[in-house]
Amino acid sequence: MKREVNEIRSDVLTFHVDEESSGLSLKEILYDRMRLSSRLVRKAKRKKNIRVNGNRISFHATLRRGDLVEVTMEEEPNQFEPQDIPVEVVYEDVDLLIVNKQPGIVVHPTRRHPIGTMANAIVHYMREKGESFKIRFVNRLDRDTSGLIIIAKNPYTQQELSKQMQQNKVEKIYLSVVKGIIEENTGTINEPIGRPDEEDIRRKVYDEGQPSITHYNVINRLEEATVIKVKLETGRTHQIRVHMSYIGYPLIGDELYGYVDEDLIKRQALHAEKLIFHQPRTNERIEVIAPIPKDIKELIEKLS
Repeated sequence: MKREVNEIRSDVLTFHVDEESSGLSLKEILYDRMRLSSRLVRKAKRKKNIRVNGNRISFHATLRRGDLVEVTMEEEPNQFEPQDIPVEVVYEDVDLLIVNKQPGIVVHPTRRHPIGTMANAIVHYMREKGESFKIRFVNRLDRDTSGLIIIAKNPYTQQELSKQMQQNKVEKIYLSVVKGIIEENTGTINEPIGRPDEEDIRRKVYDEGQPSITHYNVINRLEEATVIKVKLETGRTHQIRVHMSYIGYPLIGDELYGYVDEDLIKRQALHAEKLIFHQPRTNERIEVIAPIPKDIKELIEKLS
């Protein structure tokens, strides 16, 4: 069921009180119907950005059918420098932006990669469109993993999509090419992953790690390699790479956990291909797909 929300501005959330919600207090509408976080409500209240029919009223006031609740989210300043780096937009609406990240580019600036990141590229893209919003990544990808990244344009969207992620309501499908022939058509790896040595970036399967579940199914068996699609039930760092290596089928091109042959591919053969989730404001089901990149297509051809 779609919620009664009707707004075209990214920084304003609205709710039209219907018959079912009539008689509830403003506080109940904000938390129970609009499902806003305590942090968002406290900030909006402090900034005097919560109004009903254009007026500020008590949190305990009773609302009636036809009342319009508006919550304005004051935007924080953007924290990154714009850079003219190509951005492949797969989906965009008033609340979110989904891009197909190319391999070799870092998502978020770090000490080693302060510029030349997706964040810098998205700020430039945003300014070219005349928009201004803080960059909020809902998911991340490793530098050498290609595929879909979600950017929330406001704190509400980030909050709701993060909830969907935590509740395993976002379907994340990856395409990968692994070394070796997987005989079974489908499989599930349910093994904890952690980082036992803080000085080492590598993760591993070990008892003290976090619960981690990876499902895979075979798409194509090549000469000494297998093309698989992977569905994540949890989202640990390097999860697919660690799990596939653990069961004896490392990703081709993976320098940390896999099998490297630069004549085949110059990065790990991993692509975030599909995302399925619900748009937080409208509850509409969104499904987006990023086409398989050229280097993975060429890898499959070489191994066929």
